Amino acid sequence: MQGSETQILGKKALILTRKSQNCSNFGLLNSTIVKEVITIKDKAFEMFIEQEVIEQGIKRIASQMNADLVGKNPIFVAVLNGAFMFAGELMKEVTIPSEITFVRLASYHGTTTTNNVKEVLGLNESIEGRSVVIVEDIVDSGNTMVSLLEQMKTHRPGDVRIATLLFKPAALRQKLHLDYVALEIPNDFIVGYGLDYDGYGRNLKDIYKMK
Repeated sequence: MQGSETQILGKKALILTRKSQNCSNFGLLNSTIVKEVITIKDKAFEMFIEQEVIEQGIKRIASQMNADLVGKNPIFVAVLNGAFMFAGELMKEVTIPSEITFVRLASYHGTTTTNNVKEVLGLNESIEGRSVVIVEDIVDSGNTMVSLLEQMKTHRPGDVRIATLLFKPAALRQKLHLDYVALEIPNDFIVGYGLDYDGYGRNLKDIYKMK
C-alpha cells in the first residue's frame, strides 16, 4: 500500500442537467441525469453498461449454445484473467452436459493492445475430437484470438467456436468468425466485469469506459 493519499479506486458523480420547456403551461421542467464516474489509478472511467444489460446478453448467447451444442458434450475454454466473471455467469445459464477449463494469455499493457501474445497457462484436459467453445472477455484487434486458435489446432479438436462477452468491430484487424457475441461496443477502453486497467477494476459489477 502506498499510503492514504494515493487513491487506487474512487468515485464521484457527474451530474448533467437538462431543461426543456413544456408548451402546455406546466412551466420549466428540470431533469437531472447522474452518471457515475470512477477513478482507477490515473484514469477516470464513466458508467457504460449496467450489470442487468450485460447479463441479458449472456443469457441470450447461453440459450443459443444450449440449442447448438445439445448432444455434443462441449468443453468451454475460458481465457484468464479477463473472462472469469463472464465464464462464471455463462456457465450458470448453460444447461447441457459440458466441462470448463482455463488458459491464460497476455496481450494488454496499460490501455494498449499488443501483438506479443504468450500462453502462460495451458490446457490440462484433452480436447482431441471435442467440441470446444473459447470463452473470451473481449475481441478487439483479434490478435489474441488468432494466436489461441492456432494453439488449439495443435490439440486436434473436433470443432472450435468462439464466445465473447464484448466485441469491438471497429478495432478488428484479423479475419475471425465469432459464433456468440453478448454485446457489441465502440472502440473505447473499458474496465469492469472481469476487465481491468493495470490489474484493477476487474471486480466491478458494471462496465465503465475511459473518459
